Amino acid sequence: MPQDRIVLANQFLIAMPGMADEAFAGSVVYLCEHNEKGALGLVINKPISLTLGSLFEKVELSPPSDELAATAVYYGGPVQTERGFVLHEPLDAEGKHYNATLAVPGGLEMTTSRDVLEALSNGAGPRRVLVTLGYSGWAAGQLEEEIGRNGWLTVDAEPNIIFDTPVEQRYERALGLLGVDPRMLSQEAGHA
Repeated sequence: MPQDRIVLANQFLIAMPGMADEAFAGSVVYLCEHNEKGALGLVINKPISLTLGSLFEKVELSPPSDELAATAVYYGGPVQTERGFVLHEPLDAEGKHYNATLAVPGGLEMTTSRDVLEALSNGAGPRRVLVTLGYSGWAAGQLEEEIGRNGWLTVDAEPNIIFDTPVEQRYERALGLLGVDPRMLSQEAGHA
C-alpha cells in the first residue's frame, strides 16, 4: 500500500446536502473498512421500523433486556439488506471476541455472526451496540471519487455519537466535529 494513501476506517462519512443517491441523503456512515479493494461502512442515523426485540423473534432467540429490545434496528446501507451487522465496542464485559468480527483500526468492531446476538439474548455481550440490516459498500477508488466530487465530508469517528446521541441529532453532531453548522453548507459544489 502506498505511503500517501489515506485510510478512512474509523471515520464518519457525512453526506453533503444535495447527495444525489437517496440511499445516502442526510446520512452519517461509520467506515469499518477502507483499503485498496474498496470500503465498507454502516449508516448510523437511519432507523427502520424494526426493533431488536422483533429481530430476535425473527431469528428465534429469546428477547434481550427490555431496554435493548426496544432499541431500533438501522438501515446500514443498500448492500445485503437481509443480513444483520452489529457494530459494537471492542470487547464485551467478559473480554470476549465474536466469530466473523472485523476489528476497525483504532475503533470499534463489526460482527456478522449469530453468536453476538446469542450473547445479547442471554444478557451478556457488548455493552453498547448498533444493529443494522445491510451495509454500505464502495469498489476500489469509488469512495475517493465521491469525496473528490464533494459528495462526502470525513471526520474521525466519535463512538458517543453512535451509541449515546439521539438519532435525530447524529448528523448535526457529526458535522459539529468539523466545526460545521449544517445551515452553512451549500448543495452546490465549488472549487476555489
